[in-house]
Order: sequence, then C-alpha cells, then structure tokens
Amino acid sequence: MTTTSELHPKDRLLRTASRLFYAEGIHTVGIERLVTEAQVTRATFYRHFPSKDDLVSAYLTATADGIREAVARAREGKSPREAIRAVMAVLGDTTLEDGFRGCQFLNAAAEYPDRNHAVRAVIDDQRSWLFGILRDLSADMGHPDPEHAARVLVLLHDGAFQAAELDDAEVVRETLRRAVDEVFPSQQA
Repeated sequence: MTTTSELHPKDRLLRTASRLFYAEGIHTVGIERLVTEAQVTRATFYRHFPSKDDLVSAYLTATADGIREAVARAREGKSPREAIRAVMAVLGDTTLEDGFRGCQFLNAAAEYPDRNHAVRAVIDDQRSWLFGILRDLSADMGHPDPEHAARVLVLLHDGAFQAAELDDAEVVRETLRRAVDEVFPSQQA
C-alpha cells in the first residue's frame, strides 16, 4: 500500500482534499490546512491547482471516476434487471461505509449554489451520467417510460444518501432495494 508521503504532491493534495472536504465540508477547509496536511508548499499547490475551486473540481471528478468504475463492475455480465439492481446496490452500500457523510455531489451542491459555477458543472456531469445509465438500463428492461423510471431512481438515490445520514443506514439500504424492485416489478424483466 502506498503511503501518503510516497505519493506525487498533486496526488497527496487530492487525497488530502478528498478526505477533508468529505469529512468536514469544502468551505471549512482552507488552503493552509490542505498544504500542511498534504505536506506540500503553497507554490506546489498553485502549480497543480490554480485555485481551490480547481482542487474541488478535481476531487469531485476523482470521486465520479471511482463511482463510474464501481458501477461498470457491478453491471458486467448481468441482465438489465440484474444490472439495475446491482447499480443501485453499489450506490446504497456506500451508505454503510465508516465515515459516511452523504453524497459528495449533493454536499458540494449545497456549498456551491450558483448553478453557473465550474464546480456545479462537474456535479451536473455526474448527475447526467447517472441519469443516463439508469435511463438506458430502464429502456433495456423494456420499461414503458425509461426517462421517468430514471428520474425516480435518481430521486431514490438522493433520498437514500440523505436519509442514511439521518436514519438507520441498514434500513435505508433495504428500503432502497425494495423501492427499486417496486419501480421494476419482476414481470417486467
């Protein structure tokens, strides 16, 4: 396993930012703390990220990449019905992880309310990607209204990620699983 000090400075900054932004919130973590904990200089920070917002965008992009890889693995070799259940399970299972603090994208959106901000573009891209995956799987299953089904699944995702922070995450995960089955009754498969 690679220790943080063995990483390239840019990777150390990104790993440190990911940990701190998720645990404490983006706007509460200053550049001085980031460079101190990543063990880099301010000059190194600005060489790799012209602004803190650029680092936030990189953090969210890296998070999106991880989610996309997990979703691709979950879908591999499965029927559309099995794939949609697996995708939602992957998303729901993250609510059980130690240190779970909600959806990184929803959390960031709350801190960046300006829809024209560059950080929101990264958030919007991830949400569009998720919607597209769910819409395509719904269509592959033969759902009569795949756009609506995908919107419902995105709402279920968003609600589960918020509820898991407030309620029993196991119950939320099971509720999410059952809700997905209700959107796609077995006779539709």
